Amino acid sequence: MHTTISRNNGDLFMEKVALSDIANQFGTPCYVYSRTALKLNFEAYTSALGNHPHLICYAVKSNSNIAVLQTLSALGAGFDIVSVGELERVLIAGGDPSKIVFSGLGKTSSEMRRALEVGIHCFNVESESELVLLNETASALSLKAPVSIRVNPDVNANTHPYISTGLKEDKFGIDINHAMTVYQNASLMNNIDVIGIDCHIGSQLTDVRPFVDAMNRLLILVDQLAELKINLNHIDIGGGLGVRYRDESIQSVDDYMRELLPLLAHRSETLVLEPGRSITANAGAMLTQVQFIKSNEHKNFAIVDAAMNDMLRPSLYQAWMDIQSISHSMGVDEKVYDVVGPVCESGDFLGKDRKLSVKEGDHLCLFSAGSYGFVMSSNYNSRPRAPEIMVDGDNVFLIRQRETIQDLTRGEQLLPVNSSSNC
Repeated sequence: MHTTISRNNGDLFMEKVALSDIANQFGTPCYVYSRTALKLNFEAYTSALGNHPHLICYAVKSNSNIAVLQTLSALGAGFDIVSVGELERVLIAGGDPSKIVFSGLGKTSSEMRRALEVGIHCFNVESESELVLLNETASALSLKAPVSIRVNPDVNANTHPYISTGLKEDKFGIDINHAMTVYQNASLMNNIDVIGIDCHIGSQLTDVRPFVDAMNRLLILVDQLAELKINLNHIDIGGGLGVRYRDESIQSVDDYMRELLPLLAHRSETLVLEPGRSITANAGAMLTQVQFIKSNEHKNFAIVDAAMNDMLRPSLYQAWMDIQSISHSMGVDEKVYDVVGPVCESGDFLGKDRKLSVKEGDHLCLFSAGSYGFVMSSNYNSRPRAPEIMVDGDNVFLIRQRETIQDLTRGEQLLPVNSSSNC
């Protein structure tokens, strides 16, 4: 997928803006996104789908900044959400409720109510208990809830176990061998309108074959349902298309669709997709500054001002993300460094064994940080969260301010000074 970071006379640029200028203006750590890359990555899907009926629902969990959502909404995107908070973000950004699918296996009645009130496209139902609660919630509003059953096809996506979602031992979806019964029960509920089938087998998939396998299994079930007069309007194959972080062999969106679309030839169902990472990952970067250089007999450490609370992926998933100097340091020898943060955890690192020519005060760029970066950040060690910046050509926009110490303690209260209560 597209990135818009390049070198010019040794300096890294995003679109037409020097990343060193952004680091100096907004401080570090900070997140930077390319509006152009977001557009190109989304349009790769619309181009590859051509005239086939489709709905592209961007997975909000990958990057939920409202300026990112606004950019995609303006291109006609739908949205895949997993909470009422994500729903409200989409609405603030101008998203069309009728293009929203509500995923997630722990929806509450209040979340269901809000989604019904605004008129979302459908709920991706993950359990029989959820179906019962949704029917009751819709009944209380005198509405019908549009439903797609999320089926677990037991397909091995060959990805990291934490982001595999399509095996029978995973917590997601309903066993494909039991799905027929669930569909029949749903079709008899007064306030449920069965309109589709849903499947999501995992994230960061680098091979199209698991998608094809899952689609073939779904189509068998769709045809069996049709024999029972349960006719579906759409087939949702989920998201999960991988991106290149290092040297992975990646299928393009065109490759992906070239394998999937023939399976849907001469069928009337709309194809729904839920891409996230493939749209935002390589559209973003995180900038950080080297605070100290430290060496011992075994390691060289570049201690930076970004930490695992800012970017969790390397610690959580053992993810490899490219790290480069924003500007070349003249006369500095190249060494192998562990790039680590200031958080009091041995697992606080951004990268290990990286060849860098750096000195204290230099800025580094962590590539492919547009997905599962800021959205997974925290205030661990009472660290304010980083700002987010959008680059559009030669324009730079602050789309989220850096948090302050006041932000960290908002909502907290001291105990009364003279309290005699025993705790």
